[in-house]
Amino acid sequence: MTREQQASHNLNTVASAVVQQTIEGQKYTAADIRALAKRHQVAYTETATDAWARDVTRLAGDDVSLDEIELLLIALQRAGHLSRPEALKLQVNYLREAKL
Repeated sequence: MTREQQASHNLNTVASAVVQQTIEGQKYTAADIRALAKRHQVAYTETATDAWARDVTRLAGDDVSLDEIELLLIALQRAGHLSRPEALKLQVNYLREAKL
């Protein structure tokens, strides 16, 4: 296995562990999601499509804004560290926890 393959495998293992622990009932707080992004050196960067979607949403009269944690989940998914279903599970748990 090459170094790149090993690194990719390690990242996928960590992401899977995070999602599995969340599924098993352990809460993952905003701090945990921040730590995951930091571990993978991932930060959210707005794309042209993101800006377009924000403007369309605003012009449609909708008030949708993602917070820092939700943007980090998008960044982790875009970087390949989380699958879409994994990111959604983490977001749902984060939002449920935020309600408390």
